[in-house]
Amino acid sequence: DDLVRRRERREPLQHITGRAAFRYLELDVGPGVFVPRPETEVMAGAAADELQRLVAAGIRHPVAVDLCTGSGAVAVAMASEVPASRVTGVELSVDAVAYARRNAAPHLVDIRHGDIADAVDDLAGQVHVVTANPPYIPLTAWESVEPEARAFDPDLSLWSGTDGLEAIRVVSGVAARLLVDGGLVTCEHADVQGESAPAVFAAAGSWATVRDNIDLSGRPRYVTARRSPRGLSHSSGTAGTICP
Repeated sequence: DDLVRRRERREPLQHITGRAAFRYLELDVGPGVFVPRPETEVMAGAAADELQRLVAAGIRHPVAVDLCTGSGAVAVAMASEVPASRVTGVELSVDAVAYARRNAAPHLVDIRHGDIADAVDDLAGQVHVVTANPPYIPLTAWESVEPEARAFDPDLSLWSGTDGLEAIRVVSGVAARLLVDGGLVTCEHADVQGESAPAVFAAAGSWATVRDNIDLSGRPRYVTARRSPRGLSHSSGTAGTICP
């Protein structure tokens, strides 16, 4: 049976079925797009909770941007769970953008094809929540990555320089430009980066209340931080504090 042979070659089940579950969603996936993981669901929920809090506080249409959106999983989750939000996803891969646009269409999410460094510059200073699941695996960690990921997830979604933090540094800078003062960034990282990833944000001088957070299995998984008031962060140049 062809399906059995494909699985024996370690092809992800989600590629074989063409579907992936994520929070309350069923998403289209396949070759050329990163398969969303359960580990990311808690971060997506934290972002949706923040958007819902903003709606309850009187912001009618809070704005969210999902960097490195891949299949659009986090972006679509935010839009589906908080319909009043206005969500944009950014993705560099042409193949992934095609999947993201299919997944996003029923939820009116704007998917942009481009580099996260400048694809949403028109939203600078207007965004309430920035999310990101960037590549974060060091190139030196090739052997430790599961065969399914090495062979079938796009390289663009996995590898991030010698220390695994290159893309996270870019996310910190882009999010600082996009967010309103007090806006929230959430950024996923590897479970072994529970100290180094928050340190990227703490050292940037743009963030307050930098915290690390655990995933469903209790492992360090994503950073949250609040955009410092611009006058304060620019004038002081001081690093943020990592909160327990």
